[in-house]
Amino acid sequence: MFDAIVVGARCAGAPTALLLARAGYRVLMIDRATFPSDTLSTHLIHQPGVAALARWGLLETVRASGCPPLDRAVYEVADIRLEGCARGVEGQRAGYAPRRHVLDAILVDAAAAAGVEFRDRSSVTRLLHDDTGRVIGVEGKQRGRSFTERAHLVIGADGMRSTVARLCKARYTAQDPRLTCAYYGYWEDVPADLELYEKPASWVAAVPTNDNATLVLAYFPQSRFEEVRTDTRQAYLGQIRATAPALYERLQGKRRVERLRGTGDQQNFFRQATGPGWALVGDAGHHKDSITARGISDAFLQAETLARRVGDRLGGDPQQLDQALQGYAEDRDASLAPGYESTLAVAQLAPHEQRLSLLRAVERDPDLTAIYFDMVAGIETVNALYTPKLLALL
Repeated sequence: MFDAIVVGARCAGAPTALLLARAGYRVLMIDRATFPSDTLSTHLIHQPGVAALARWGLLETVRASGCPPLDRAVYEVADIRLEGCARGVEGQRAGYAPRRHVLDAILVDAAAAAGVEFRDRSSVTRLLHDDTGRVIGVEGKQRGRSFTERAHLVIGADGMRSTVARLCKARYTAQDPRLTCAYYGYWEDVPADLELYEKPASWVAAVPTNDNATLVLAYFPQSRFEEVRTDTRQAYLGQIRATAPALYERLQGKRRVERLRGTGDQQNFFRQATGPGWALVGDAGHHKDSITARGISDAFLQAETLARRVGDRLGGDPQQLDQALQGYAEDRDASLAPGYESTLAVAQLAPHEQRLSLLRAVERDPDLTAIYFDMVAGIETVNALYTPKLLALL
């Protein structure tokens, strides 16, 4: 009998399992994949996520992987160029963008070191229920062999197409249309800061990562997906050339070290977060367009919120556990709703003149620029920008 079974071992599942194990619980974590392994991702960790890694004692391990700190950001749109650094949170002013085969392996190893039992190449095929309908465990397969395990809590951390969410019949509580499609590649020896470039119907980003590589992403309107996928390379390079010509010039003569990757399935939703004996964390319960790169930091936030809310209630009165899970659901929605709305606005790929006027004022002041980059990182909302200084500039 486990206290918790976590289905999924990446940026949501492994931290959730880690924190529950450190709280003294017996935890089983399973995943279809083996580690280290890659997955589709922008893999940018904003400062709130970096602060979480520091709290867990894992930030130095990420740094030691050779992942460079992102302590300078550049954002260009229309005639505006913002340069600077976020004020940060808990002393963390830099972001990081480790490759997922690096980061996920660090998180899985930390969970195992905390006492989590990890089974790779494993999948869930069915949930177990008691006579009241409460989830009390899972059935699954590992390398072709069936297994059955019971737990006080089953946690789905298995991504946007979550099997656990489907089996729990977790309903959508918010759902919006897909807005963009995105393609990215890794380029060798291309100097870059954290760079963001925006034009109507286009968004391009550059993000330094491990192994002296720079991740370069190009976003297109969802309406162009079928067109773009027919000649991905030409569309990708054309979008960079049109939106970030200086970055495009830096790519000339450089080697792209892996194939282009991308997706047109950038779903935007909240799912019901919890039910009797189950909970969802990460993309399983909430997903939004990757254009603001909030996914990893949001997953870390959800892991900490769930572990804090559960507290000492695993294995006790089921009604008390359900109350704790409801508190987690409310906290999740309240904390992630502002970022969801701002992401949908950015993913429209249509810079509005009102926002451009605001940015022209921000551009004139380093302090306001730092607050703006706090907004990009998810530390602050737009209300933080409306200081007396900004109002005077406007």
